[in-house]
Amino acid sequence: MKVPLVRPMLDEEMLEAAVQALQNERLVFGESVFKFEEEFARYIGVKYAVSTNSGTDALHIALLALGIRRGDEVLTTPFSFIASANCVLHAGAEPVFADIDLRTYNLDPGEAKKALTPRTKAILPVHLYGHPADMDVLMALAEEKGLLVVEDACQAHGAEFGGRKVGSIGHVGCFSFYPTKNMTVCGDGGMITTNDEEVAEKAASLRNCGRCDHYLHDKVGFTARLNTVNAAIGLVQLKRLDAWNEARRRIARAYYKRLSGIEGLVLPPGDDGRAKPVYHLFTIRTPFRDALKNWLLSQGVECRVYYPLPIHLQPIYKRLYGFRGGEFPRAEEAAKTCLSIPMWPGLTDEQVSYVCDVIREFFDKELWKKRP
Repeated sequence: MKVPLVRPMLDEEMLEAAVQALQNERLVFGESVFKFEEEFARYIGVKYAVSTNSGTDALHIALLALGIRRGDEVLTTPFSFIASANCVLHAGAEPVFADIDLRTYNLDPGEAKKALTPRTKAILPVHLYGHPADMDVLMALAEEKGLLVVEDACQAHGAEFGGRKVGSIGHVGCFSFYPTKNMTVCGDGGMITTNDEEVAEKAASLRNCGRCDHYLHDKVGFTARLNTVNAAIGLVQLKRLDAWNEARRRIARAYYKRLSGIEGLVLPPGDDGRAKPVYHLFTIRTPFRDALKNWLLSQGVECRVYYPLPIHLQPIYKRLYGFRGGEFPRAEEAAKTCLSIPMWPGLTDEQVSYVCDVIREFFDKELWKKRP
């Protein structure tokens, strides 16, 4: 059996919305863009949403709109996609890392507190794999120290913490609509969410060449707009998001049931009463990761490592900051042991059972002793 890791969802209504937008709206800043922003803000539970052409630009522009500048430090996690740190450099500031909680793979608040300096202006937690970071503690820390909080929710559309959707808890939230996300615009796209009108206005100007009027510019801005056709698809995807997330949770429950109790296998965190994940990825952990990966691939089960190299050990960060390894041992351990197995709303019960059977066979027969 062939089981794909992910598969973007696309149906006739989305195709029709795209065609309608192409035929009847302005291709840039058409009606669908502003309606998508309005509906996304309502869904997240904030007053304002500003669309961008990517999640990376959403993070970058959000930091600039909050006033982050050269000489400032932004604290974040070393275990994420590199954009979570690159956006800080794009804003002219310095990324500072703190190690993760190996149970959740998210920023450890205790480590974050130890990493603060007088130059720290913001904390940028990442809701990795669709599991919310510990926002109660991080927001309390930010309030105590007078810091801003930018939520990287690029993998966590619809996830909740303490009954609130992520992206509505910090000062700003940022989302990506890349094709592998829980919802997509069938291309690159992003969104900034906030309750701060001034921040929203600055972000809207920055993503549109720094305009304050059509040919009047009061900021050094960017061309980072979301295309109309992508927004039209996003509007339909947003209507499906809750149902898709529930399907992901159902699949996750099946994985928990079938894979629990295997010695040498750690399952991802689930709903603990405060954090309600959306399982962008179902990421397991084992010291036999590479052997298990090769076994799964040989059996037709697609799997992938997110992320095989922590940000601080990426060549560019080693060159810029002199990291050598060992600075953030939990992040480095996760990078060596994490493996994401198939997770998308259309997975069938038969496919899930097959994935579990193949994993159990690996451990039951001690196949790690026989595979590279």
